Amino acid sequence: MGRLGTGKFRSAKQMIDAWNEYKSECDNKFVLTHEFSAKNSEFVSKELRRSVTYTKKGFALFCGMTEQNFYATYGNNPKFEPVIALIGEECEIDAREKFELGVIDPKLAGLWMSNYGYTTKTDSNISGSVPVVISGGDALED
Repeated sequence: MGRLGTGKFRSAKQMIDAWNEYKSECDNKFVLTHEFSAKNSEFVSKELRRSVTYTKKGFALFCGMTEQNFYATYGNNPKFEPVIALIGEECEIDAREKFELGVIDPKLAGLWMSNYGYTTKTDSNISGSVPVVISGGDALED
């Protein structure tokens, strides 16, 4: 599939179609869970559908490429730049939605969202002066 300099996508539409297929696969992962049933005194296994978070690295691997080769092949190609930007935005939105809905433990939000430029740090050292404007007070008079 993917080697440096050669790609499987000849058009932006092909890449978008593959991206949508990747998202569908991420949204429909089946995992085998095991629980102990006190009622039957035995372990019960169930296959449940779960979703995993979309990532650019995951998409590159889905396409049969490393992330580095994916960007070397498509990153500077104007034909694919809008699709790659869309992929980045959809990855960010997917992660945010999964945190806000509680699908992913909120304790991991700082770690995950730092990939998109968010930070948990606050700047409490404000330097410089802040102008205060006091008007004539006409609005306060009866």
